[in-house]
Amino acid sequence: MPLRFTLRQLEYFVAVGEAGSIAKAAEQVNVSPPSISASIAQLEAEFGVQLFVRKHSHGLSLTAGGRVFLKEAARLLANADALHDIAGDIAEKVRGPLAIGCLLTFAQIVLPSLRRKFETTYPDVRVRQFERNQGQLLEMLQRGEIDVALTYDLELSRDFAFEPLMLVPAYVMLPQDHKFAGKAAITPEELVDEPMVLLDLPFSREYFLSAFHQRGIRPNIAERTGDIAVMRTMVANGFGYGIANMRPLNTLAPDGKPMAFLPLAGDLRPLTLGIALPHAEHRTQTVQAFIEHCRRFVVEQGVFGTERLA
Repeated sequence: MPLRFTLRQLEYFVAVGEAGSIAKAAEQVNVSPPSISASIAQLEAEFGVQLFVRKHSHGLSLTAGGRVFLKEAARLLANADALHDIAGDIAEKVRGPLAIGCLLTFAQIVLPSLRRKFETTYPDVRVRQFERNQGQLLEMLQRGEIDVALTYDLELSRDFAFEPLMLVPAYVMLPQDHKFAGKAAITPEELVDEPMVLLDLPFSREYFLSAFHQRGIRPNIAERTGDIAVMRTMVANGFGYGIANMRPLNTLAPDGKPMAFLPLAGDLRPLTLGIALPHAEHRTQTVQAFIEHCRRFVVEQGVFGTERLA
């Protein structure tokens, strides 16, 4: 007797299994909670298994069988997405799912506009976006959780291909009234005794500190934060200077206070912003279309304070 279930029902089940509640899953897949509840009930009736146990806090917990079922359902959905890719390649159409990772330090500047233009051009593509630090992005690429990552050429192994888009040299941000704010550029030696607000993220942290270490000096790290918006606001409020690569589109901190931006003089190599992706003999039409879209985006719009390579 043939099984009577749909991929949509499996999608709802996986969403609930990962979210831990029907309400959260409903928000993620943009479907009403009763529809999701009905789909899960139909799956349980069709397969004759209990997939969830209801908890007193109104959440749901997977049963032992439900955990096994979740793993296989996710694999089946991934295979179905692969069929979309194959069909798109055969028909030479750009369609299907695309999971995009973006380095969280510049996601707010680049990703929304770039994604909107891409989805307008290719309405049959279903985009999911993830903002993560460099280490997390590389792990997600290795696990196949994202298709591409907009990031810097930091610690990329031979497992990854990298499509360069633009050079992003380091700059120093200061409060507008800082004694160095009027300089044309500033060296690590001039900054060494000043308090530093370090952008404390994996790989980025080591890159910024190398500007000092390669000259045999140590910066005066006064504060650390993993949020670049917080770093800018702390700098604008006089907690110290900051170093970053992607400049915002204006000279104001998130709280509205003015800042000054100076090139960092010295031997620190500019980073290259680009698209990292796993090495593969064949790229889908959708991935290739996204790469070409990014190149056009850089040429047409550019990003403040960068030198394009595309």
